[in-house]
Amino acid sequence: MSSIYSSPRFIHHGAVDGVTGSCHEYRISDDYGLLIDCGLFQGAEVSGSGSSSSPQINFPVTHIKALIVTHVHIDHVGRIPYLLAAGFTGPIYCTVASATLLPLVLEDALKVGVTRDTKLIAAFLAKINRQLVACEFKQWVNLPVLADANLQLRLQPAGHILGSAYVELRHNVPTNSSASKPTSKPYKTVFSGDLGAPYAPLLPAPKPPYAADTVVIESTYGDRLHPNRRERVKQLEQVLLHALQDNGTVLFPAFSIGRTQELLYELEAIMHRLRGQKIHQALSWDELQIIVDSPLAARFTDAYNSLKSRWDKEAKHRLKVGRHPLSFEQLHTVDSHEQHLALVQYLASTRQPAIVIAASGMCEGGRVVNYLKALLPDAVHQVVFVGYQARGTLGAAITQYGPKGGYVNIDGERITIGAEIISLSGYSAHADQQGLLRFVLGMKKLPQQVRIVHGDDSAKATLQKLLQEKGVNANLPLAPLYERGG
Repeated sequence: MSSIYSSPRFIHHGAVDGVTGSCHEYRISDDYGLLIDCGLFQGAEVSGSGSSSSPQINFPVTHIKALIVTHVHIDHVGRIPYLLAAGFTGPIYCTVASATLLPLVLEDALKVGVTRDTKLIAAFLAKINRQLVACEFKQWVNLPVLADANLQLRLQPAGHILGSAYVELRHNVPTNSSASKPTSKPYKTVFSGDLGAPYAPLLPAPKPPYAADTVVIESTYGDRLHPNRRERVKQLEQVLLHALQDNGTVLFPAFSIGRTQELLYELEAIMHRLRGQKIHQALSWDELQIIVDSPLAARFTDAYNSLKSRWDKEAKHRLKVGRHPLSFEQLHTVDSHEQHLALVQYLASTRQPAIVIAASGMCEGGRVVNYLKALLPDAVHQVVFVGYQARGTLGAAITQYGPKGGYVNIDGERITIGAEIISLSGYSAHADQQGLLRFVLGMKKLPQQVRIVHGDDSAKATLQKLLQEKGVNANLPLAPLYERGG
């Protein structure tokens, strides 16, 4: 077995030149490495090699001893089937909630992108379940053994989606390996995963780690600030009041897990507070139908309901007083594809007022595409984006060209954008610039280095500048990059 490095090495296999494809290798010897996430690339973003956005694994895995999953969004877990196909057989560490949700995500990913063979899918899910190691928050867990490294993992609440975590790794590194009696010292690294915005629905806000030698931090909104919770709920209410004046459909492209449940939670709050009141003369809040058109989102919402014990205090209080934030009376789900197609046609032809939440959040597939083809040309409808739109995605094109009265190509067809396009960036489930700075600067002992990933160039550069102004050694790793930490 090769010797332990004097400081860990990092290889960024994704989410270093953009915000998708998260996959970071943490190597502490020639034959011992860990992966933190293994996600799919989306839109124009490509793999670390720059060759293509293929989901295939293009790096060696024989030395990878374990995979650590921060959360179950597809851009953090979507390449796991390909990782297993490449020969990875090690444990997969995640939180208890993520262990419940991950098989649902991967089952859907396989059906959409790989195979409909139920036996193959069942065999894969059985393998995943054998490799999963569910971890409670805030507890140190021993990792696969390496000499005297004494590797341990701790997952801390990240506040991004249910079960999301940031990763703390601690182990020993040699200080004088050439001496007759080698000495060592402790080393600690933190991977932020995706950090949540403070006061996000259902979830407690992330707290900074106490200390670390190295921090690998996301920077999705490193150059922006979000409105506070009260302001963004008010924004949502005002958008709905404005949009529903025309009695059209208000379409929310949203990821099946996390964003859909947050929207439902906030919509229930608005309708609970305004019940009995009019939106306009012919429509009251009590009559407004909320439709979730995504079988996967419905399954995730059921899973969220089954994990009530892991909600935050505010959400638990709503349950205690008899409210149902994710299963209220005006909420309807669409299951079959036939029902979906009929609903799209009905809403397009009747202009019946409704709120529809459909996946995917970046419009790169799923049922939202059919809604966009049917509703985008008509000015009576609104499309409301509540999440980040990565470069090259259909969602990014709509937000760019829609306000100008432009067009987009969907399935080879030119679609003129007549519908109103609205962006509510304050509804992001990501921490904003202030939250990212707080995560690092709130540490009792500042890290020796911060590696800034998971962001567009301007976001990363802005966050780097602000951290450097506070005396933090912050750098922007390139992809692919294989270098020593410290």
